Amino acid sequence: MYHRARSHPIHLAPVELHNHSVIIFVTVCTHERRKCLANPEAHRLLRSIWGESSFWLVGRYVLMPDHLHFFCAPGEKDYPMEKWMGYWKRRASLQWETRLTEPMFQRDFFDRQLRSSESYDAKWEYVRMNPVRAGLVERPEDWPYQGEMNLVSW
Repeated sequence: MYHRARSHPIHLAPVELHNHSVIIFVTVCTHERRKCLANPEAHRLLRSIWGESSFWLVGRYVLMPDHLHFFCAPGEKDYPMEKWMGYWKRRASLQWETRLTEPMFQRDFFDRQLRSSESYDAKWEYVRMNPVRAGLVERPEDWPYQGEMNLVSW
C-alpha cells in the first residue's frame, strides 16, 4: 500500500485526563531558521502578545535564536490551538519593529500533550538546557530569554 508523505505535523485536540490539567509542549521555528528571536525586542514583544490573550496560557518558555519552546494550557474552553498559534504569530509579525520582507515564523509548529508530571519536569529540564547545549551560556539560569508567564501545573 502506498502512503503519501505528510507535509505538516498532526495537531491532535487536547485530551482531558482524570483530574489532570492539559499541558501542551510546543516548538515553533523561525522562517528558514532565521536567527531573530534571542534579543530583548523579540522577548518583550512575545511576552506582551501572549499576555494579552486568554485563549491559551503560556507557562514556562525559552527563546533560542531560531526557535522557541513553551508549555501552555487552555485558558478559554474550546478555542483551537491552531487558531491561537496563527493569531499570536501574525500579531508578532505585524508588530515587529524591524520589518521583515519574509514571514517571521514557519507556518506550522510541533506540539505534544504531556501525560504526567514526570514528563513535564523532564521536558522543562531539556528546554532550559538548550542555551547551554548550544554554547550560548554556561548555566541555564544565565540565559536572559526565558521565563514563565502563567503557572501551568498538574
